[in-house]
Amino acid sequence: MKLDLLAIAPHPDDVELTCGGTMIKMAQAGYRTGILDLTRGEMGTRGTPEARLEEAARAAKIMGAKARRNLGLPDAHLRVCDEYKAAIAEVIRELEPRTVILPYWEGRHPDHYTAARLGYEACFLAGLKNYPLPGEAFRPFKILYAAAYADVRPTIAVDITQQYDRRRQAILCYTSQFRPVRTERRSRVALPLDELEGRMSDTARHYGRMIGVEYAEGFVVKEVIEVNDVVSMPVRSI
Repeated sequence: MKLDLLAIAPHPDDVELTCGGTMIKMAQAGYRTGILDLTRGEMGTRGTPEARLEEAARAAKIMGAKARRNLGLPDAHLRVCDEYKAAIAEVIRELEPRTVILPYWEGRHPDHYTAARLGYEACFLAGLKNYPLPGEAFRPFKILYAAAYADVRPTIAVDITQQYDRRRQAILCYTSQFRPVRTERRSRVALPLDELEGRMSDTARHYGRMIGVEYAEGFVVKEVIEVNDVVSMPVRSI
């Protein structure tokens, strides 16, 4: 299967939280979308790897993804190495996504910023004809970095107002993370999970205000974006 859009993230639920609305919108537009989770999230305080895989599968259906893979790399132990880059690059060659979404390259969780570098280098290596990987050389055309977890001003934003409710359904598929049983013993470590779903909604509202809509998801690109019609550009300046 060849994809138009592939989102790569370190843990199940990261895609839903950072770019789930965009994934839904692109699937609704007829594009073939997919998700590559690098780990099973086994180091998370809540849930089990098995439960999170089941939750991820349900969320993928809600988002309309044509494929969802999990590489099973070690959670909380991601590092930039040839083995991990090759594993990702092999999937890139197989699925041939035109556009790839990665986590932003700075962040609180080491797995997130490590996944950004792993993903970028894997995209590059997948295009080297003589790099020792199965399949034909292929390199994605565009890379977007999801801004939601980072304190960064996005360079582009996608209106997800019509997709917001479905995105929330996908996020709440992760019952183990966002709807824990009341008998759960209180952790001695503060869990951002307790407010993460709500915070991501606040972030979507914030990005929405930036472009004059109710909800949006923000992304950062490193290259200049071409515009050929400056008269019909959206988003008011004043």
